[in-house]
Amino acid sequence: MKKSQKVLIGVGVGVLIVGGAAAIAGPIIYRDFIAPPAAEAPSLSADEDVMNPSAGALDPTALAGTWEVADASEAGYRVDEVLNGTDVTVTGRTDQVEGRFTIDATGLTLEAAELTVDVASITTDSDQRDAYFRDQALRASENPTATFTLTSPVTLESAPDSGDVVQAEATGDLTIAGVTQTVTATVEVQSDGTTAAIAGSIPITFADFGVEAPSLGFVSVEPTGFVEFQLTADRA
Repeated sequence: MKKSQKVLIGVGVGVLIVGGAAAIAGPIIYRDFIAPPAAEAPSLSADEDVMNPSAGALDPTALAGTWEVADASEAGYRVDEVLNGTDVTVTGRTDQVEGRFTIDATGLTLEAAELTVDVASITTDSDQRDAYFRDQALRASENPTATFTLTSPVTLESAPDSGDVVQAEATGDLTIAGVTQTVTATVEVQSDGTTAAIAGSIPITFADFGVEAPSLGFVSVEPTGFVEFQLTADRA
């Protein structure tokens, strides 16, 4: 075999090896260096810059009444994708969130709550993903919003201290893509008496809402995920 032929064969083998390595490493490079990191899961902390902690417990009767979702609130979803065998966590977010909470006269029971999210405004790092999510998965032209409505009151044993984070579970009806299912949200709440912060997540199975998780060969979406929200509420 001529030397030039050996060189060409060697170059060809090298190209195949490099190409194969790129196919394997590409998704990892995308995950670790190109794609923005997934948003952190919603959570609260006793941050003096957010809340105004004071000595002792809140006056529960001062919490009674209606609270409305304010600016700086957001909601969205978290889902795992498999891109050519590489796990990638994707989060979509929107600040187009409205809601209202009603606390009874004792100040210890959340007796009503409703959240509404504009699903068409939820965005990720990919316009193509967002278009599929909006137009095909959720059919946003027919079902422009997703909602959560509390169906069972949530009662605290006692009033928390100002700025303390309280954990609770809230059961309600979640409507996505026009389909309603009963779900349980894990929620964190804190307040200083004038402002409240609420963070939580709801595990969901997409098929329960008639939503088909896409599988495009090189990328597939896990059949389960989370609806997430991080809210600020002020007295109405």
